[in-house]
Amino acid sequence: MKLEKYQEAIETSNIVSKTNIEGIITFVNDEFCRICGYSKKELIGANHNIVRHPDVPKETFKKLWETILAKKVYKSTVKNRAKNGTTFYVNTTVIPMVNTQGVIEEFIAIRYDVTDTVVLTEALKRKEEELEQLNSTLEERVQSQTMQLKDLNRNLERRVSEEVAKNREKERLLFTQARLASMGEMIGNIAHQWRQPLSELGIDLYKLKKLFGQGDQNAFLETYEHGKGVIKKMSQTIEDFRNFFNPNKPREDFYINEVVDDALAMLKGTLGSEQIVVRVTSEDKVLIHGFKSELIQVLINLITNAKDAFLESSCEQKYIDIHIARFDGRTLMVSVRDNAGGINEEILEKIFEPYFTTKQGSLGTGLGLYMSKMIVENSMKGSIEALNAGEGACFNVKVPIRLEK
Repeated sequence: MKLEKYQEAIETSNIVSKTNIEGIITFVNDEFCRICGYSKKELIGANHNIVRHPDVPKETFKKLWETILAKKVYKSTVKNRAKNGTTFYVNTTVIPMVNTQGVIEEFIAIRYDVTDTVVLTEALKRKEEELEQLNSTLEERVQSQTMQLKDLNRNLERRVSEEVAKNREKERLLFTQARLASMGEMIGNIAHQWRQPLSELGIDLYKLKKLFGQGDQNAFLETYEHGKGVIKKMSQTIEDFRNFFNPNKPREDFYINEVVDDALAMLKGTLGSEQIVVRVTSEDKVLIHGFKSELIQVLINLITNAKDAFLESSCEQKYIDIHIARFDGRTLMVSVRDNAGGINEEILEKIFEPYFTTKQGSLGTGLGLYMSKMIVENSMKGSIEALNAGEGACFNVKVPIRLEK
């Protein structure tokens, strides 16, 4: 009676089948029929290879028969194919049943379904390989773009050397120092922008580990795709940085609104952490001609100066207003105004001089406004002025409008 109870427990909780010495099925339980999709009538009398998956190599079955014919127990995770063509995996134990004379009479196979575990493990392996490849590609791109940045720096030095023929030696040195200082500030901005995505990646990796243990495949794939998107976004930041410092860009036609948008995008993280609100007002898009990346640098310098001015200001609500408007029929004016208290009238005329700075410690080099003036006057054929207006300082940049032919 107890033996029958044991047999009933095994058959109701596992996938059970019996075959004769030739591998012909003599018994299957309901669980076997459920997982493979065949009825008992279809299975009884059929060869057990009816559920054999074509992907499984012949060597596997050769080892199985060698083991059980040697009267040993065979254990393995087996890949099978159901009647409808789907794949399922089972942990299988095949036991030879030997009579009192030591002759094998039949084989009993006891299995349990591990399809979800195997599928999730294979998916994890594929995603890990894909993520590893993505990380490898990202690293290669970083290395490649680092080399390009070094080349850009060398090209920048060559370009500055060409300007020496038109300007004094002092101006060449000042311009080079200002560029290097700007690059250092931009690297700081990139580092600031990377803090949040790096934190997101750390959370995603923790979730992946936890979700794998829980077997939640949908949540696992969703977390994986989110992490991949974060990595692509970080890679795009590097691409933007590389393009920004390209010294070989020719003069081009561009809209001033694009300059403002690009400058704010590069400073987004810094301005957000300082709780500075930037308000932009603009008329219709106006086309201008010149070096777009250099004019972006001018806007970055002016916005950064306003941000630093707030460090010495006691105002609780910090605003930077950028207004774009036609000054006259042939000139465009971009005004950058803050509410940080303004500039001391005694030094207002000196702020565009090289090495002149009111910033304390290592906050300023005294070259930002000097370089901005050189870019606006020499590269853009325009002008820049500073004045106090309202509750802060205001910088007006005027450049020629691109007249349609």
